[in-house]
Amino acid sequence: MQDTTKVTTPAIEADRNAWKFGFTPQAELWNGRLAMIGFLAALLIELFSGQGVLHFWGLM
Repeated sequence: MQDTTKVTTPAIEADRNAWKFGFTPQAELWNGRLAMIGFLAALLIELFSGQGVLHFWGLM
């Protein structure tokens, strides 16, 4: 008797680091990465200048 179960291969996964526009999983990954960099930059500005980010830039 032959084995009639089909063997499926997983679909080729798109490059998760590709730069794509629109509401895609890749765009959400880049959004998160850039948000983490911005948050770290704000923390470092406050740490080294002793002022908030808006005061540092003269906006308040």
